[in-house]
Amino acid sequence: MDKKFDRELLADVAERLIYHLQKRKDVQNIDLMNLSGFCRNCLSKWYLSAAEKRKINLDYGKSRELIYGMPYEEWKNKYQKEVSKEKLEKYKNK
Repeated sequence: MDKKFDRELLADVAERLIYHLQKRKDVQNIDLMNLSGFCRNCLSKWYLSAAEKRKINLDYGKSRELIYGMPYEEWKNKYQKEVSKEKLEKYKNK
């Protein structure tokens, strides 16, 4: 394999990451942001951007639903926890 990534392999990896994050509802977006610099919302925006580049009609709400595995408001109400001051400060100081 040369240095260029195989697009089908990348698609499989991305799909696996998304499914993994859908299962790991205990992992909060603030934790993802503080550790890796991206979260489910970032993935949603990247997905939307890729769709727009390909002239695919998609909105941010639907993109979030695809990444979260359910409507964002439902996920937020069921799984999102209050952010601690420490985590918020860490995020702000990045």
